[in-house]
Amino acid sequence: MEKGAISRDDVLKTMQEYDALGGSEFLNLYGFKAARKFLILHDGKEYDSKAIAAVAHKHQHGRPLTWQELSGGVGHAVDWLKREGFKIGVSRSPKWTRDELILACDVVTRNGWQGLSASDPRIAELSELLQLLGAYPPEERAAEYRNRNGAALKTMNIASFHPDYPGTPTNGGQLDREVLQDFLARPEEMARAAALLREGLRSGTLQPVLPEDDGADDDDVSAPEGRVLYRRHLTRERNKRLRLKKITAVLKKGGILACEVCAFDFNAVYGERGQGYIECHHVVPLHEAGEGTTRLADLALICSNCHRMIHRCAPWPTPAELRELVQEQARVVAAAVPKPRLAPAGTHLLAT
Repeated sequence: MEKGAISRDDVLKTMQEYDALGGSEFLNLYGFKAARKFLILHDGKEYDSKAIAAVAHKHQHGRPLTWQELSGGVGHAVDWLKREGFKIGVSRSPKWTRDELILACDVVTRNGWQGLSASDPRIAELSELLQLLGAYPPEERAAEYRNRNGAALKTMNIASFHPDYPGTPTNGGQLDREVLQDFLARPEEMARAAALLREGLRSGTLQPVLPEDDGADDDDVSAPEGRVLYRRHLTRERNKRLRLKKITAVLKKGGILACEVCAFDFNAVYGERGQGYIECHHVVPLHEAGEGTTRLADLALICSNCHRMIHRCAPWPTPAELRELVQEQARVVAAAVPKPRLAPAGTHLLAT
């Protein structure tokens, strides 16, 4: 039987059955597990969204759907329920993003690598900044999303991963450890990145980057200063007006549009299709790039491959540093190629 639409009345009837049986009995009866993420919030109660939507199907279509027949997330059950006017929440807040952890780790750093209590005013400020950052859309935030208790607990987790911590590390995630290591390895840069995040969020000049907005072209990028600062970096690189001014300035000086790293020339390789094409890279590091005006000297003209290689692994090399790497690799490859042996003097080579 095909899946049919459900109505608000179908859902309300199913909620009554859920209340009468009790949540555990209802789930067992219909073969569902407790919701891992999305919940229906109705009349001060929480209901398992996927199970409710699936069982509601029986009221108009003769049978409930099984757990295999229905996706519980956005795109099916959640969309059905939202269309009928139900409020959807989540059972627990999503994982912390790198940007959020940078703000939290900076607080821990400035507190002598000690965690802070929920009553500390610095935690109140951190919680407020996390709300401004809005790393996840409202429908994916639990009621306690990034509140003072959660922010304080995260600082405790981070502090417990410090090499000098006397006790046993807590149950934080791998990303907690990575961000802490960034602060240990590059303290001034990471402190500046945190300061830029705070300033940008307070002033409204930095916009959050939601997970679903993270373009596929950025998947293979390592930006320890966080995605929000990285996106501001990309905005500058992709500014068509600045790119055109940079290209015009190079051509006026008699230069060609060749990659400053590997000398690749799009026009020479692709002809008319490649004429006038080259990418711009903003050479000022993320942790230094504030709201100042971008100068043409801050931009380097590079090919797509070299641009990707710069962004791929942190810390990002400058175009000059990447050029040295390319040249060194070319020497290594050349040295590995066997050289032809010369015939002894007086030897005649016979054609075959």
